[in-house]
Amino acid sequence: MKFTWGILPWAYLALGKPSCRCLYGEKCWPKVSEFKALASQLSQPLLRPVPPESACYPISDPSGNCTDVTANASDGRWRSQQPGSMQAPNFETFIFANGTISACYLDTTLGVPCNQGSVPVIGVDARSVSDVQATIKFVTKNNLRLVVKNTGHDFLGRSTARNAFLLWTHNFKNIAYNESFVPEGALSQTRYKAMTVGAGVQWYEAYDAAEANGRFILGGLSAGASVGAAGGWVLGGGHSAFSARHGLGVDNVLQFTVVTADGKYLTANTHKNSDLFWALRGGGGGTYAVVISATYLTHDPVPLTGTFFLSNFSTPAIAQDVVTEYVKIHPTLGDAGWGGYSFVSKQGLQFFYVAPNVSSADTNATIDPFFRFAQNATAGTSQSFIVSYNSFYEWYSSLFLTGEQVGANTEIGSRLVPREMFQNHPAKVASALLAVENGISINFVAGGAVSKVDPDSTGLNPAWRKALGHATFGVSWKEGQPASEIQKARQQLRDGIKTLDAVAPGSGAYFNEASLYEENPEKTFFGSHYKKLRAIKAKYDKDSIFVVAGGVGSEDWDGSLNCRL
Repeated sequence: MKFTWGILPWAYLALGKPSCRCLYGEKCWPKVSEFKALASQLSQPLLRPVPPESACYPISDPSGNCTDVTANASDGRWRSQQPGSMQAPNFETFIFANGTISACYLDTTLGVPCNQGSVPVIGVDARSVSDVQATIKFVTKNNLRLVVKNTGHDFLGRSTARNAFLLWTHNFKNIAYNESFVPEGALSQTRYKAMTVGAGVQWYEAYDAAEANGRFILGGLSAGASVGAAGGWVLGGGHSAFSARHGLGVDNVLQFTVVTADGKYLTANTHKNSDLFWALRGGGGGTYAVVISATYLTHDPVPLTGTFFLSNFSTPAIAQDVVTEYVKIHPTLGDAGWGGYSFVSKQGLQFFYVAPNVSSADTNATIDPFFRFAQNATAGTSQSFIVSYNSFYEWYSSLFLTGEQVGANTEIGSRLVPREMFQNHPAKVASALLAVENGISINFVAGGAVSKVDPDSTGLNPAWRKALGHATFGVSWKEGQPASEIQKARQQLRDGIKTLDAVAPGSGAYFNEASLYEENPEKTFFGSHYKKLRAIKAKYDKDSIFVVAGGVGSEDWDGSLNCRL
């Protein structure tokens, strides 16, 4: 029998504490009068979240604007504005043990009735610290399963749960720029040009604000830039195409304000509640407290150069040769502060990389040897070009304001790939990448400045400091597929992870872009920092109000995360 630190199940019973959370539909669920009492303490009416697709039902007389839902189903900004929506709609669904599925499908022709799935039935639209405090008090008193959500960008489904109570932080939209920010409690008067963003601010809003103030802020990059700027992104580490130049999100955040499980409103930085600040920087979202705001260091904007490449492979031998050469160049590019994104498959390679504060001539001198190699290997069919940009904002505006990355049933697997493998075993790395079914993405978001940070200075998995890239691959399925088909896709994920383990032995994965089916999530997501993170969680959340899939302390709970083991 495996024992874990903390109070064991029999001890909870002895203390009179239930071993399972109270869920909607159970006798313990709060009465209408209790919800009315909670509502009287809030700035907004209670939410009644539903899957956004429910607007298209009943088919004969839709209850909402189905045209709007259909038109925006792949728009990350729109989805983030719906309290019942997840960016990947498979996390809105629920699969029972017998294989039946509770869901609300956008495709009404499937003939399946619209059900609540995993969308919480009630919640709070939090817009103030007191809203969050009242929610925490209510959830604790009634022993409810709590989920905290901003945008719903979540490959582990951590921000939703069937029959749970939702705390929606999406409308904390404050943004403030400070030319001379001093962290609270600092003894020195070192000042920073910093920007503070509320828990609901998304990166497109943060980038607009930084540009308006003549600054650059390191953040997440996705179509529409709809990822939250102060939540799971930074709490899990926070990578960017500019990480090799400026570090990860956890290396740029100066301060958090949070509400803890006991309802206290705290500031966390290197001077106050420094242990909590350490854990919040990489120890995972939804685990220690509810973030109210995050304050980031900003940087001087610089010109940059974008590099674009596309190649098709006519034979496996050509694929191996080109991808091996591609892998080889990364240590040099990382040292020079380059970053970006790529996709590798048996059929071809494509990437777009960025070189901050590097001229077109220097960019060309660095990358041209690879371009020439690929041209020769593919008989002149490879395509490449270099574009100069005046600033990050110009580059971001040209590449990320359009496109679709959400709205499909998707789960992913991943691994951090160490620099040592890129440098010393490029052919082995190339072979593994090409072996992943349906292709694999390489997020070139490490090395450079990331590798120069003391691995123990934050709660982030130390594997990040040895990595050059994060390799991710996904599986997807059409709406209405039976549970048996979904399980086949998930097995494909497991197989792909085993393939990657051959090139990243003993490494880890980025908690925000990872698989739900890791055999040892404590090691994979947190590495040697797990024991310390667990102790900090016990200090600030002794009754485990905050529990998420794969998160610190989740091993104490069953697969549903509703009952203690």
